[in-house]
Amino acid sequence: MVRVFILYLRQDDPKKNTALRLAKFGLAEIVRDMREVPRGMLVLDPFAREVVKPEDRDIVEKRGILAIDCSWSRSISTFNRIRRSVKGFRRRLPFLVSANPSHYGKPYMLTTAEAIAAALYIVGLKELAEKILSLFKWGPEFIRINYDRLEEYSRGNMEIEKEYFEYSNENVFKILREFHDVD
Repeated sequence: MVRVFILYLRQDDPKKNTALRLAKFGLAEIVRDMREVPRGMLVLDPFAREVVKPEDRDIVEKRGILAIDCSWSRSISTFNRIRRSVKGFRRRLPFLVSANPSHYGKPYMLTTAEAIAAALYIVGLKELAEKILSLFKWGPEFIRINYDRLEEYSRGNMEIEKEYFEYSNENVFKILREFHDVD
């Protein structure tokens, strides 16, 4: 089975936290200290230059995947700090829309569970992605509203991504700044 790690930084309400729920059901391992993070994994980073692509499956299967669970309102400073400490293959997700109740319909504003599931879906581990999302009432909605994009991305077609945004961090930063004071 694919190893899913989550660096949990205790920045959000634990009652609403999707990372803790994944760990509770045995679908992820929580890491609380950056020094405990295994090296060489696929690291989900919304500010990375490269997007997750189907070719990343080998990394995910052999080394695992890491998500950083932090508040969106602190994401820029958090990822700037973590970038120096956590080593791995940094990837950002292509354009996707959130289905979680806190950020429904907002681009890129995914929960940790949505981000992990999206990455797994794109690399071809669709059953595991759906299993992760099945833990949440709104989980199947994430697949439904992003289905066409996820299918295209999982085939390696990033044209949809290019239609919405260029392959640069500038647009991601712009979106995050727009919602910066949203948790």
